[in-house]
Amino acid sequence: MPVIWLIDAYRAGERGQVRALVDALGWPCKVKVLSYRSHVFLPHALGQSTLRGITFESAATLSPPWPDLVISSGVRNEPICRWIRAQSGDRTRYVHVGRPWGALDSFDLVITTPQYRVPPHPKVLNNMLTLHSVTAPRLAQARIQWESTFADLPGPRFAVMVGGNSGPFTLGPQAAARLGAEASRVAKAHGGSLLVSTSSRTCSAAQDALQSAITVPSYFYRWPGEGLENPYEGILAWADHLIVTGDSIAMLSEALATGKPVAIFDLGGMRDFHDRTVRDFRLGGALYAALLRWFWQPLSRDITLVHSQLHESGCATWMEEARVTPKVPAQTDLQRAVAAVRKLLGKG
Repeated sequence: MPVIWLIDAYRAGERGQVRALVDALGWPCKVKVLSYRSHVFLPHALGQSTLRGITFESAATLSPPWPDLVISSGVRNEPICRWIRAQSGDRTRYVHVGRPWGALDSFDLVITTPQYRVPPHPKVLNNMLTLHSVTAPRLAQARIQWESTFADLPGPRFAVMVGGNSGPFTLGPQAAARLGAEASRVAKAHGGSLLVSTSSRTCSAAQDALQSAITVPSYFYRWPGEGLENPYEGILAWADHLIVTGDSIAMLSEALATGKPVAIFDLGGMRDFHDRTVRDFRLGGALYAALLRWFWQPLSRDITLVHSQLHESGCATWMEEARVTPKVPAQTDLQRAVAAVRKLLGKG
């Protein structure tokens, strides 16, 4: 049975993806959590194979016997994974999840998504959505766990999954108030209720505006919950329809895993940057928009490419469109990723 090293990702979204892939593979795995030297950037900027970007203590944890497979994500981990493969005499296979920064030939397999605009390549698997751990058994368990909280709310229940600022798009009080009003209108038209989950990226002002705009029976989870357990999976399990802010590809991926109708909420400009929707201004968003339009594309990500694929494939609608039963692919993105890794190791 192959031995895996997981060089753990240092950002939460990427960490969830690589751990979901390792869990799905079902092979023995050692998790390596590293500490980085923040002032050292040339190794990953130049696509090198070295440990100079991590501390001496972290480097000491990387010693033989070398694994059959190393999985990771994030630009800082690329030189480390290449170094491990070199130490093994190129026996170790290197799988990278998310945006690749080095030359594509420097990986054995890249598992990525449309917003990074990675070109077709023999070593690249372009999935539609990110990897995650939302499965039917976990949803069934969450439904039981959260029954006393959600069962008495009138159906149909509409989940409202809320993210935050992302690239050129801003989720401030104006967008949040519009989301609350539109979600309330939809729920009221069906005699239903809202199950609202905000997140670590939802600012306090947006949470206030969203909650104030809701006019129907609802459950509102306000991040960070003040000691309350996060009901995220419970909301996924109990919702009949899901509304997801378009800034979060991870939440869209998890919502679509339920097999229920999913609608994307446009923060403003997600379909047409020149539309007249009133938007929250953010200097960082304006600068990112300029980066997308005028500068080197690999420095940015374009989440509207994911929206377009989801809409064109029939997997999701925009919020104001009629809700239809989504098209569920015969093979999930995680299943495709597992199959690609197994093939890489001759286990397919």
